[in-house]
Amino acid sequence: MSTQPPHPPVRQRSADPLTMEVVELIGDVVARFYADYEEAAASHALTGPQARLLSLLALEPLPMRKLAQRLKCEPSNVTGIVDRLESRGLVERRPDSADRRVKLAAATEEGLRVARDLREGLHFAREPLAGLSTAERSSLRDLLRRMLDA
Repeated sequence: MSTQPPHPPVRQRSADPLTMEVVELIGDVVARFYADYEEAAASHALTGPQARLLSLLALEPLPMRKLAQRLKCEPSNVTGIVDRLESRGLVERRPDSADRRVKLAAATEEGLRVARDLREGLHFAREPLAGLSTAERSSLRDLLRRMLDA
């Protein structure tokens, strides 16, 4: 028999209607973004995960382990995705100059072009965001950053 007192029940604040509406709107934005992203990926004969990986590699070469973490998937899945992108000439493997035992995946010139086309192919938010003033877009950016940092 335990001698420790039971933990008090965790109180969950019920969300107010405004918070629930914001949560639902964020869900709608995310769903529309992913649908737009999948459509842009398909226009390049890529799957969503392939396009996301290529977009990450357009920023910087990364080791497979880090790609798996960022994509929130198993390293074996990343290997398969990199293999398919490599066979299309969009990605290459290269040794890490800091640790030659580590292989980095890197976007090729063609991969960088496709990643740029993918970004430019995202239409969903372009017009609504363009309709906001610079101050409104800055405010939205800052609020989203605060949410992500919480």
